[in-house]
Amino acid sequence: MKTVYAMLALLLASIPSWAEDSATPPATAQAASPSEDTAASHDAEQAAAIAKFESSLAFQNGSVALPGGFATLNLSNNFRFLGAEDARRVLVEAWGNPPESAKDVLGMVFPADVGPAAHDGWAVVITYEKDGYVKDTDAESIDYDKLLKEMQEGAAAENDDRRKQGYPTVQIAGWAERPYYDKAAHKLYWARELRFNDSSDATLNYDIRVLGRYGVLSLNAVAGIGQLAKVKQDMREVLAFTDFNQGHRYADFNDSTDKVAAYGLAALVAGGVAAKMGLFAKIGILLLSLKKVLIFAVAGVGAVLFKFLKGRSSNS
Repeated sequence: MKTVYAMLALLLASIPSWAEDSATPPATAQAASPSEDTAASHDAEQAAAIAKFESSLAFQNGSVALPGGFATLNLSNNFRFLGAEDARRVLVEAWGNPPESAKDVLGMVFPADVGPAAHDGWAVVITYEKDGYVKDTDAESIDYDKLLKEMQEGAAAENDDRRKQGYPTVQIAGWAERPYYDKAAHKLYWARELRFNDSSDATLNYDIRVLGRYGVLSLNAVAGIGQLAKVKQDMREVLAFTDFNQGHRYADFNDSTDKVAAYGLAALVAGGVAAKMGLFAKIGILLLSLKKVLIFAVAGVGAVLFKFLKGRSSNS
């Protein structure tokens, strides 16, 4: 999937040259254009491919212990969980994200009533950074406007690499929700509006960081920007069934024995701050897209090209 955009562009670009080389008269070429029946057949094939992909995913319900034994999800009936391997398949194969963005993912939480490829589907990506106890003493002094600018510059600097790898470039348009720190619960909230150059629709990345004794649990909801209100509401339920296990909670910190992280809250929001400390690779901010059914779209193009070549061969 790493070069899927490049392959798709090459396939589409090749069609005119084949048509020009063909001896088929214009009238015949027009008759060979995809009919309504062909379009319906393609839609059916795509739907079957999506169903097959989703049926291969091993969803879990109820109580789920995250890898490492530091936290547990006691899922409500409204949500279901995918383990690390299947979560990476959804992020990379179905949603078109670079493999590097999914390598540390522990799993994903999905609404129970929609599939990963559904138009209104969304999910929560779970990661964990075991870098130590993050002090929250900088909570009152963070300049979030400055951090936003650093994040925008950082995303722009990475776009050359994304482009070379065949992935869409991304722009951080701004805050969808300004950062807010709940000092009593030790949870940090914020949301960003992302714009990918291959889509006219904006993507929402709604982030929550839960501070723990040994590190930070990351919950990153990926959805359409129009789903902000619903995601914000549903994330309350996700937080309610997500918690550190006994001994791993923020309140369990022992200042005489436990490691303290080399960064504060600001670095959890903006990767630019972490980069100055040489930590960007570890706590780099995920910018995840929601380019759904990408793999199925490419498969569909291949099917159309096969039919085109088959028809051209029979007419020669």
